[in-house]
Amino acid sequence: MKAHQTFFMDCHLAGRKYYDADLVWDRLQTGMELRLELEPDNRFDPNAVQVICNNDGEDYLLGYIPRSDNGKLVPFFEMGWGDIFECRISKLNPEAYAEQQVHLTIKIKRNKE
Repeated sequence: MKAHQTFFMDCHLAGRKYYDADLVWDRLQTGMELRLELEPDNRFDPNAVQVICNNDGEDYLLGYIPRSDNGKLVPFFEMGWGDIFECRISKLNPEAYAEQQVHLTIKIKRNKE
């Protein structure tokens, strides 16, 4: 049996306390799929990759892939291949420091051919 995805990286959600995570915190769950989007006009980091939760048809910016890790993703987005990634919440820890409360696992989706 072939795997449906290939592991790419794990990281925490950066900036969690500065964006919309509190608005949807009670709806976040381990295993929930999130969307990644490049934000090249970000004034703090030209390689910024947003982590977005869609809840009831509305998008919420939860935070970002950490600056130390986003360089691994950016070349794929710049080539138009950003949709190969699947990002899911791998761990939620409300007791941890804000920057460590949400852990993410990013995988590469398998080609459907």
